[in-house]
Amino acid sequence: MRPGRAVLLSAIAMALVAALPLGAEQDRPRRLFPPEELGVLEGPDRDAWQKPELVMDTLGIGERSAVADVGAGGGWFTVRLARRVGPNGKVYAQDVQPQMLESISRRVVREGFSNVINIRGERLDPKLPRGSLDAVLMVDTYHEFENPVALLRGVGVALKPGGRIGIVNFRSDGGGPGPPFSERVKEERVVEQAAEAGLRLLGRETFLEFQYFLIFGR
Repeated sequence: MRPGRAVLLSAIAMALVAALPLGAEQDRPRRLFPPEELGVLEGPDRDAWQKPELVMDTLGIGERSAVADVGAGGGWFTVRLARRVGPNGKVYAQDVQPQMLESISRRVVREGFSNVINIRGERLDPKLPRGSLDAVLMVDTYHEFENPVALLRGVGVALKPGGRIGIVNFRSDGGGPGPPFSERVKEERVVEQAAEAGLRLLGRETFLEFQYFLIFGR
């Protein structure tokens, strides 16, 4: 290809991107976490830096709570939620990848929980039951959403009055064991997209070393 033609095509492509409606980039495919690499998420030091008990405390998750783990992956947080809410509580383990849900099912059986329900979500719809949840937790998964606004809107309608959404994701200016820096989403972008989805920011927690923790409500 002649250099001049390559420059012209590049300019056209850039113009097309600039002409997209605001938010259209949300529909671009994102890289989903490979199920065969789940072991990466199970490091022996994760409890120390993830602080799951403090995260659940902050969202007010307790015995008998109904909660969802959106983008649950292999269920690292799912089983901790199941233990926290007890046999009279309920945990919806949601993921779009069937391999992840299969992994969660095996883990739940192995650990003896009967209060976990798997849900296969869709790209634009989390498929959570409407008006049924005290809390929704989304940990280290936001950067994989193809259309965050649509997904957050669906998560919002699943909340009970006073329900909370906790979004935990690796900071774009920090270290840690998270995804490449090019894939990380800045927290202000999350706040903007949540507002588009009809959610309001209730708080920001700073006790996590590598991640931001944003709390939203309807």
